[in-house]
Amino acid sequence: MNLRENAMAIYNREQPDFYGDLMDAIVLVPDPVLMGDMCPQDGLEHKDSWGTVYVYKPGAPGPHPRVNSENAVIKDIEKWEEQLTVPDLDHLDWTLVKEEAAKVDRREKFVGFMCAGGLFERSHHLMGMEEALVNYLEYPDEMAALLRVIADYKIKYIKMVAEQIHPDIIFYHDDWGSKQNVFLPPRVWRQIIKPLQKEIADTIHACGMIYMHHADCICQPIVTDMVEIGVDIWQGTIAQNDIVEIQRVTEGKLAMVGGIDGPKVDIENITEEEIRAEVRRAIDTYCPGGRFYPSIPNGICFREWNNSIVMDELHSYGRKYAQEHPIGKYPG
Repeated sequence: MNLRENAMAIYNREQPDFYGDLMDAIVLVPDPVLMGDMCPQDGLEHKDSWGTVYVYKPGAPGPHPRVNSENAVIKDIEKWEEQLTVPDLDHLDWTLVKEEAAKVDRREKFVGFMCAGGLFERSHHLMGMEEALVNYLEYPDEMAALLRVIADYKIKYIKMVAEQIHPDIIFYHDDWGSKQNVFLPPRVWRQIIKPLQKEIADTIHACGMIYMHHADCICQPIVTDMVEIGVDIWQGTIAQNDIVEIQRVTEGKLAMVGGIDGPKVDIENITEEEIRAEVRRAIDTYCPGGRFYPSIPNGICFREWNNSIVMDELHSYGRKYAQEHPIGKYPG
């Protein structure tokens, strides 16, 4: 099997040659919006197309918003319509995106398109995390109206992406929690975010694409909602979730990518065997439930030696486990 065939075998509950990270089978092509918004890694403040201030520090894994009361795009949620300018999508340059997508042999790998800045993330990037959390609770109608506009922007963009390159997978990013819990009370998330997120999922599916949602955080309180919305794959499933229980309550309807406890193994003063043991634990514990791709939820260990051990064990034990635990195709 090639990488795509092996990934689809796991997805369809068929016998794979090996268990491993689904991301190895995906080629992410450039996002013209993200390319335009990416700030230089100079530690200085830069605004993106929505007006949010970001800082990309030297040595950091990526840029982060630096939002305060002075520079927030939305300073008063009751006046958000006056303060928000939605970026233009009609004059993007798709040349590089098309070129990169055309290079991918789709018989071998999937073309993936990263759709960053989901509804929740964009909302707190516009006003700051504390303000956003308060506003979700105290001004739910205003937040719902704001997210309606953001959702319309996302839906329009997804349709444009489908028309321009038709990726196999939309890799949609929106972290809905921390490593301790979801950010919003589930009832608030269900009231404001869930209906709009379902519209986004329906758009992805109507365009004939797979919806893979990245959230490397706790999502356990809303996993059945994720199934109802239409999330096909949850990428970023951290071990702080009870993954076995999630597999049970979702009845195998939610494929998952993750399970290896990255922060546990991405540290100094850890032995090779301790790293390998964590990889084997994830495979032994979660792969029996089916439709599971063991990996580090955030992608890699940032320490090169640690990452090399994780990858080596994942490749060797992932193949060994598949050979020693054959499965047959069955409905589910």
